[in-house]
Amino acid sequence: MPAHDRFPDDDALIDRLPPGFRVGAATSAYQIEGAAAEDGRTPSIWDTFCRVPGAVDNGDTGDTACDHYHRMPEDVALMAGLGLDAYRFSVSWPRVQPGGRGPANPKGLAFYDRLVDELLARDVTPWLTLYHWDLPQELQDAGGWPARDTAHRFADYAALVHDRLGDRVTHWTTLNEPFCSAVLGHVEGVHAPGGRSLADGVAAVHHLHLAHGLAARRLRADARRPLDLAVTHLLGTSAPAGDGTADRDAARRADAFGFRFYLDPILRGAYPDDLVADLAAHGVEIPVRDGDLAAIATPIDTLGVNYYRSMRSSGTDESGATTDAQGLPVTRGLPHGGLPVTGLGWEVMPHDLTALLLRIARDYPGTPMLITENGAAYEDVPDADGHVDDAERTAYLSAHLAAVARACEAGADVRGYLAWSLLDNFEWAYGYAQRFGIVRVDYATQARVPKRSAHWLGDTARRLRERTPAPA
Repeated sequence: MPAHDRFPDDDALIDRLPPGFRVGAATSAYQIEGAAAEDGRTPSIWDTFCRVPGAVDNGDTGDTACDHYHRMPEDVALMAGLGLDAYRFSVSWPRVQPGGRGPANPKGLAFYDRLVDELLARDVTPWLTLYHWDLPQELQDAGGWPARDTAHRFADYAALVHDRLGDRVTHWTTLNEPFCSAVLGHVEGVHAPGGRSLADGVAAVHHLHLAHGLAARRLRADARRPLDLAVTHLLGTSAPAGDGTADRDAARRADAFGFRFYLDPILRGAYPDDLVADLAAHGVEIPVRDGDLAAIATPIDTLGVNYYRSMRSSGTDESGATTDAQGLPVTRGLPHGGLPVTGLGWEVMPHDLTALLLRIARDYPGTPMLITENGAAYEDVPDADGHVDDAERTAYLSAHLAAVARACEAGADVRGYLAWSLLDNFEWAYGYAQRFGIVRVDYATQARVPKRSAHWLGDTARRLRERTPAPA
């Protein structure tokens, strides 16, 4: 990337990041792989959800997506050519273990075997995520994440993948964003499987936590080499919309349900008392059994942090009422206002990422962190050659990486930054209308063209390596 395309403070940014800091990009299986019915793969809950009328914009599906299953060597060569030194990908559970039970599918595992070898051959560190929302449909039919047995099935699946790849892969993440799997998928109904039950959502959160803990124990016990074990959560802050008691109480509830619900059991071995009381007011209990919390609190090496935005919390609804139809307190998310927004209308808040990382460092001391997702969708306009001069996205990434640097300088232990996403892809309920990629994908031809942001990110990774060689 030509020097004149750098931002004025890029040189200072490189100097402010800690030694060994990693820079790369992330994807997930269902969003890029395609080949939905090839080589023994069976349907996932997202294959099913995409067929629900109105569930996904334009009726889009992940059947073909970016065709990464057939173009994987090209994609690995692309990221290596850019200079990225880490790649976070997810393994497709229904590709590796069709139906979610029984032995591994040799053809499915072979794909990830080749992917890992390609990455290592090109000096790109594989960062493997075991679950990024593609639950086998057969397990959903048996109860899904609200059913306790799914946690045990996940541990078995994790062991199958680790048995094949554990000799070469060091960095293992169990789950991506349990909030989305549980709340968006079981309470709000906007993600697969499309449920609308608070009780199911709460049970799903707990069983996802349990799945993480059981899998972590299995991987620790079976490890043949040093293991860096992580779980990734979607996190933000919850500031009160105003100074009144109702807003302060709403912010406390939002923080309990959207933040501490996910970190406390893993890093403290307990659910927050105020959350338990809030749920009891709704007639809902967390289905904890003896031994669950000890398993959930199996030590991790890294906390993955996915960050996009934060909301303010209001204790009143649109009409000014402080209680809902059931007589329970209102908790309503509001934008901060007056900030630039992305193509999705999400406010750009890099300053809040600094605050988030420092809050984690303060409340959960001694926790190493990795930014496992951060990025933005914009209205990309390609030129005649397919190139996108995405100055807005490049500025977004630069500002958020600077926010990480500020957190590191103030004492947060952050080890790296992985941009979302390597490729334009299937963006869940948004289908293909929203483009987060640093590489443009022409879905008609599957041609890949790196955007300005890709060159900037790769240049940043190279310059960090030149300053301090990245660890293995």
